[in-house]
Amino acid sequence: MDEISGASPTPEGPQPLDLSAAYAELQNLILDGPDVTEFLHQLSVLAAAIVPGAHCGITLRRDGQLTTVASSDEVAMRMDELQYVHGRGPCLEAIHLGTRIEVPDMSTESRWGDYPGYALSNGVHSVFSLPLTFDGHTRGALNLFATATHGFTDPDITHAEAFTAQAVTALTILLRHASHIVLDDELHEALTTRAVIDQALGILMVTRKIGAHEAFEILRHASQNSNRKVSTVAAELIETMTGHPPEPPRPLAQRP
Repeated sequence: MDEISGASPTPEGPQPLDLSAAYAELQNLILDGPDVTEFLHQLSVLAAAIVPGAHCGITLRRDGQLTTVASSDEVAMRMDELQYVHGRGPCLEAIHLGTRIEVPDMSTESRWGDYPGYALSNGVHSVFSLPLTFDGHTRGALNLFATATHGFTDPDITHAEAFTAQAVTALTILLRHASHIVLDDELHEALTTRAVIDQALGILMVTRKIGAHEAFEILRHASQNSNRKVSTVAAELIETMTGHPPEPPRPLAQRP
């Protein structure tokens, strides 16, 4: 793990990723043939990277329940999961209506009960949720959270919509070509490994002063070089840096 944990911090902060570079990353992911778990994690960090300062969570329906299968960071995960507990929020509305939901200023938002106040207390001031539609059915949403009011410009929204359309196509291709993979099994693995990868991303982001996209690239390259899964590399990094094994994933939030 020296190639990950022993390098000097990168002096530059995270830089926005342009749309053409994001498309190229998606194509590389398909060519690399990752499993669904790794694809979803990379998808979340790519989506966050194309909108400056954004946090991204990906919600999918599994066994009749909605859950966050990947997130760019802890902020996005918290903002998504509160919605599942209370059964309302911008992500759930985007899925229910099958249309995008924009919240430019949470301080003036009156929908969804206590959710706007909770968002503000976590530093989230604007939200943008896009439905994920497969074979004509809305099965989830890609959710972007920003710390600024009016955090998503018109170009940001256009880029996010274009990227989401490409991502849905890429995920559909991945699933259809991996005919031996059962989607529910892959999503279950995504839930159990998500926490490990998120912990490793957090360590890299703090120690190297980089963004989630750059941190995931480090894990992915180490995974490819050692021919091991990203989650395995992430677990080893956590134990090397902290002296302890990764914390177990939190149980799924249940709606009352």
